[in-house]
Amino acid sequence: MKKIFSTTLLICTFFTVFSQNINLSGTVKDSIGTGLEMANIIALNAETNMLDSYCVTNHKGFYKLSLKANTTYNIKVSYLGCTPGEYTINTIDKDIEKDMTLFEENSLLSEVSVTYKMPVSVRGDTIVYDTDSFTTGTEKKLKDVLVALPGVEINDEGQIEVEGKQVQKVMVEGKDFFDGDSKIATENIPSNAIAKIEVLRNYNEIGQMKGLTNDNDNIAMNIRLKKGKNKFWFGELTAGVGPDDKFLAHPKLFFYSPKFSLNLITDMNNIGEVAFTRRDYMNFSGGFKNFNRNGGSSFSTGSNSLGISTAQNNKAKDIDTKFAALNFSYSPNESLDLSGFGIYSYTGTKMETQSSTTYKLEENSSQVEDAIKENDQNVNLGLIKLSSVYKPNVNFQFDYDVMLKQSDDDEEESVSSAVNNTTDIIIQNKKQKPTTVNQNANIYYTINDRNIFAFEAQHLYQDEDPFYNAIRSEFAFVDLFPVNQSQSLYNLNQKKNIRTNKLDAKVDYYYITGDKSNIQFTLGTTLSHQNFDSDIYQILDNESELSMDESEFNNDVDFNISDLFLGFHYKLQAGIFTFNPGLSLHQYKAENEQLGSKVSDDLTSVLPDMYINVQLKKSENLRLNYKVTRAFTDVSKFAQAYVLNNYNSVYSGNRNLESSLNHNISLNFFSFNMFNFTNMFANITYTKQIDALKSDVIPMGINQITSTINSNLNDESLSANARYQRTFKNVKFSTRASLSWAKTNNLINSQPSASESFSQNYSGSVSSNFKNAPNLEIGYAYSISNYDRGQTSTSYYTKRPYAKLDAVILKELIFTADYDFYSYTNKENTIDNEYSFLEADLIYQKKDSKWEFGLKGKNLLDTKSLNQSSESDYAYSSSTYYVQPRYLLFTVKYNI
Repeated sequence: MKKIFSTTLLICTFFTVFSQNINLSGTVKDSIGTGLEMANIIALNAETNMLDSYCVTNHKGFYKLSLKANTTYNIKVSYLGCTPGEYTINTIDKDIEKDMTLFEENSLLSEVSVTYKMPVSVRGDTIVYDTDSFTTGTEKKLKDVLVALPGVEINDEGQIEVEGKQVQKVMVEGKDFFDGDSKIATENIPSNAIAKIEVLRNYNEIGQMKGLTNDNDNIAMNIRLKKGKNKFWFGELTAGVGPDDKFLAHPKLFFYSPKFSLNLITDMNNIGEVAFTRRDYMNFSGGFKNFNRNGGSSFSTGSNSLGISTAQNNKAKDIDTKFAALNFSYSPNESLDLSGFGIYSYTGTKMETQSSTTYKLEENSSQVEDAIKENDQNVNLGLIKLSSVYKPNVNFQFDYDVMLKQSDDDEEESVSSAVNNTTDIIIQNKKQKPTTVNQNANIYYTINDRNIFAFEAQHLYQDEDPFYNAIRSEFAFVDLFPVNQSQSLYNLNQKKNIRTNKLDAKVDYYYITGDKSNIQFTLGTTLSHQNFDSDIYQILDNESELSMDESEFNNDVDFNISDLFLGFHYKLQAGIFTFNPGLSLHQYKAENEQLGSKVSDDLTSVLPDMYINVQLKKSENLRLNYKVTRAFTDVSKFAQAYVLNNYNSVYSGNRNLESSLNHNISLNFFSFNMFNFTNMFANITYTKQIDALKSDVIPMGINQITSTINSNLNDESLSANARYQRTFKNVKFSTRASLSWAKTNNLINSQPSASESFSQNYSGSVSSNFKNAPNLEIGYAYSISNYDRGQTSTSYYTKRPYAKLDAVILKELIFTADYDFYSYTNKENTIDNEYSFLEADLIYQKKDSKWEFGLKGKNLLDTKSLNQSSESDYAYSSSTYYVQPRYLLFTVKYNI
């Protein structure tokens, strides 16, 4: 503890910069004496003409600048819509107070005539960062720039977050950059091409709809390029080699002009740097919106994949990846914009995991499985999207998008499963080649100032074909399946095919009742059809097939669901309050046909929702969301014949399932104070499920037969998270906490079984951002995971101190290092593992040279594995996961 305290004291001393400064403060007012919030003030040193200090006024118009004593400054003040103000001041050795009055400007010419650079400026809902004011020279990618900006973060998935909300769209010079994913932008846009970053809050790309709907959670980001980078090719070519045949090739090219842009990104390496993971693929929206977000209905089309294993922390025992992506935009005239992208990714991954899993059997008993799993997988991912926007005038807009997603996955998994000193060897093979086509068409038409129509339609086509094969010496379900037990090995195979066609369409009519109120009427429908086929067969020793033709082992299910709905919402802004209550009337019909008969369910529901926003200040608000949602599951849960989920799990659906009702209420607080560069975010969410779809398990040791029922036992969850960040000149402090509690009620042998989980995550860090000194970030993260399964419970603890260093040495060398230490234990003290990861880069580049040479080191401490914990409805586990060994790579980069 003393060492930690001493280290913290030393670092705090390192961050402290002593100088003789005085404060210049005052109030910026308009012509009638009202304080102007978010006016920009800068102090230019009269002798050097350099920016010495800047700030933004608070909600009362108050400002405060820290200036050098005995110096002459030119003080410049600007505010959108007002004539800029300016005065000269000579500082002495005591604080100075000075108020300023700005007068309304009839034109915006003054806005474009400003020649100085404001590090941060606010223009309505847009925050503009001048990147040169925050960068130190060690940055290489967009993400390196973003982490230095106040209020901007990169989350664990590589996505950009602003104000605690994920950025939904990234643009470069106003053109979409791989719409629907911000990770590709953060990892590939060169930092030296970026002039400004614009954060667009309350973003709505449909100009006619702005202000009619609740856009508080919509954040977009636009990258402005440096002069000279916006009308010709630029990019970089990177290559690297190292021992043990390690290699890296990463060419990328960019072209931007007012009418046409083209971005080409490629990446090939076997050092574990995966440009586009399977998780990225599954989460990639392509910019497609959540249809009828507040409409009250939720229809699952399912993801009937085979549970292809994913790398943990983007690490594995061996990773080989290839990636190529092309993005374009073209504006043939002022009325038409065309854009699109194509992405291809291949990843070959080898994984090894040792795990200990505790399965709940009865209320007072459990079974432990110790397993060693080795995976060898090949994943090919592809996406293509084309988009068009036709806007001949301000009153009409037509959008059309189409996106194709297809993957080709192949995984072989070897499992050594040990239970009660008995070991079983299982070989699992999984193959799938799913295809998805999404189409979206929207029309927005403004009749006049009070009447606006919006038509939106989406169509989804999905074809999934997962194939599963298991080869093993023992088969736990011989009493359930008519297998031939005289064979040397059980070779079981399963084919599945799931086809989905889903159409969503609605018309919204907005009547503008006043400057701060409107009424919205919605008429729409959802039509979904799914077909589910499956069959199981055994391959015998003589390579012949034993078909299981009985209806218990063959599914042929047609599932149809329709929703005809009428919605009403009223939005009113009264002072600092915005009220947006609404309700929707739904007529549902669900029908599944199988085994020669049909089961239908007709239902009428009235589903309310409520949104309240309290705008405490321009950048401080409190938001309440409440909604009731009726949720319908997908066809796989209705299919009654048995299917094989994995080597120890068999599933049988329930054709009599009904929908569930979900209550969700959330309270969000956000504050971004640019006066003292403090941003705070807090959220608490409560969810309750009524008639929830729950699993009913028949345990057979570690094996289980599972079905699904509607339970009258309600599930509940409560989550809360908060973040605080403040910047003091060149030092930034950040802290974050998140809590998540869940109570679930499942069934074991048709008897209720309650489970609870409670996870806690805390972190804090302090970092510097000096122009002419090394920069250091140190932090500490602590997490607790509690799992309670009645008579069996445990807790896992992870402690993670970390540090990051970047420094410029002799003006031509850049050194960066990233260190993480992990301590992983459990409540019983049967696990006590410590491991750490160190990565470092040394880069040499002469001033104004296009060539760059580097030495890259990964896993320099040669850590063999990492530890994680996880849970499911009936089990919790702790695992050891093996990663790539240490390696070094020599790199060469040429900047185009």
